[in-house]
Amino acid sequence: MARVLGIGDNTVDIYVDQGVQYPGGNAVNVAVMMHRLGASAAYLGAVGSDFLGDLVHDALEAEGIDLSRLRRTGGGNTWSRIRHDGNDRVFDGSNPTRRDTYALTDDDYLWMGGFDLAHSSVYSRLEPDLPRLSAACTLLSFDYSSEYTDEYIARTAPDIDIAFLSASDLDDQGCDRLARSVAARGPELVVITRGAKGALAFEAGRAMHQPVLPAKVVDTLGAGDGFIAGLLNERLAGGDLAGQLAAGAGYAARVCEQRGAFGHEIAIRPGQPGLKRPAANAGKPTIFPTR
Repeated sequence: MARVLGIGDNTVDIYVDQGVQYPGGNAVNVAVMMHRLGASAAYLGAVGSDFLGDLVHDALEAEGIDLSRLRRTGGGNTWSRIRHDGNDRVFDGSNPTRRDTYALTDDDYLWMGGFDLAHSSVYSRLEPDLPRLSAACTLLSFDYSSEYTDEYIARTAPDIDIAFLSASDLDDQGCDRLARSVAARGPELVVITRGAKGALAFEAGRAMHQPVLPAKVVDTLGAGDGFIAGLLNERLAGGDLAGQLAAGAGYAARVCEQRGAFGHEIAIRPGQPGLKRPAANAGKPTIFPTR
């Protein structure tokens, strides 16, 4: 059985227009989803001391995730506001990440060496730790989402083994150029997800495309994380690149057929954090089209 570790970000996804909320966050979602696919999984990160932190903690505990390195810190948990515009999911603000509430220790780094793969993301704010994470982890996977620049990739990619990026706005040629550029910085595998246009993978000098698979879509939240989990699970099992891409697309389709990234819905509480859009997020919200 493969052993996988999610490091860093977690959040509570608040569906402000539906009155419900779910635990989530890239590092958490990938750990839970890979565990559901058969891996042994752990999570290293911090949750708040409020009921939103309890939601994340209790959901991970119920899923059977190893929480021996979870920090419970003072203050509220990270949250993200989400509303819906037709079939689109709209990210409409968040509070700051809790990265500054804990530090990775020497013992943490020794412990990481016992896993086959560790996964983190741009939202984890672990950039200063990436060189040491890379040295400690057997394989380090990293999701850039759409939050990247050429400078950021140049600074971080040399420490990453498997890189995921979102680029639904790029055409085929643009995705190919992006994948080759990232691969030239060091990652052995680069995967670009493109929403309804599928995904492109680049490994050992060759590119491969994977179309989206049909699904009875209920909620697209977490579909990208499902793709990552399915692909990584198949990679650890020894599958070839085509099989990895198909596994990613297949699990992404399954995630779309449920509410929330991995369930554990609770009702929004009157007056809770996240019901009002933060002033720091003023401006145009980010729209994530459905698959």
